[in-house]
Amino acid sequence: MRRTVGLGLRREFLAEVLQQAPKVGFWELAPENWFPRGQTAYRQLDAIREQAPLTSHGLSLSIGSPDPLDVHFVQSVKQFLDRFNIEMYSEHLSYCSAQGQLYDLLPIPFTEEAVEHVVERIKQVQDILERPLVLENVSYYASFANELSELAFIRAVLEKADCSMLLDVNNVFVNSVNHGYDPYAFIQSLPSERIVYGHIAGHDEEYDDLFVDTHGADVKPEVWKLLEFAYQCHGVFPTVLERDFNIPPLPQLLNEASKIAKTQEFFTQQEHVNVI
Repeated sequence: MRRTVGLGLRREFLAEVLQQAPKVGFWELAPENWFPRGQTAYRQLDAIREQAPLTSHGLSLSIGSPDPLDVHFVQSVKQFLDRFNIEMYSEHLSYCSAQGQLYDLLPIPFTEEAVEHVVERIKQVQDILERPLVLENVSYYASFANELSELAFIRAVLEKADCSMLLDVNNVFVNSVNHGYDPYAFIQSLPSERIVYGHIAGHDEEYDDLFVDTHGADVKPEVWKLLEFAYQCHGVFPTVLERDFNIPPLPQLLNEASKIAKTQEFFTQQEHVNVI
């Protein structure tokens, strides 16, 4: 169902989730954060997925890396997804390794050569996972050797790899400020049929022309408006409220997530009226 709201599953409130079974549409987690934690953690996930479905958003795939694809890692991801009956695996359209782990999500140069490089790696990953790979548009603060716009690069990768998109609305807004483009035109130009779910998060405003995607604050009004526009353009899609730092009490997060649910309900009703 496209009208559903998710939260990132964090250790800070894991005990509360297990004890209280709060109502969420689904929980999002990073598989590699759970691999090393053993059977106790796996039993916790089994209990949580009795409450709500799980989906996955990875951190370490490094799809744009110049290094060879880490096939063993991808195979481990598949085993994890199969173990917990997780249908969707999303990652970042970026890279985080080059002759070793870089511990950051770095932008891929927007070039035709990079498109071909990434597309071949996506196909390899999808063959191993036996699932579509879902790729997120990322925030970035510098770009290099660009032949294409960010929008053209994303569209080319999605089309040539025949993969899906995770639309991070906050990343669009942050990039639009940092790189001087219209976020509404950007979102309107994305292919609706590729968008399978989304993210929304808070950011820090360091300077007038430098915003940082921190996931450490409440969602700003400008980003809420952009999410509404995304639903208007592409229809309602499942959306995760991300919060990785300065994590408030779980009831506060659930209250903020309820705003997504209300927005989804409004636009679902509008779609119904338009059909009638």
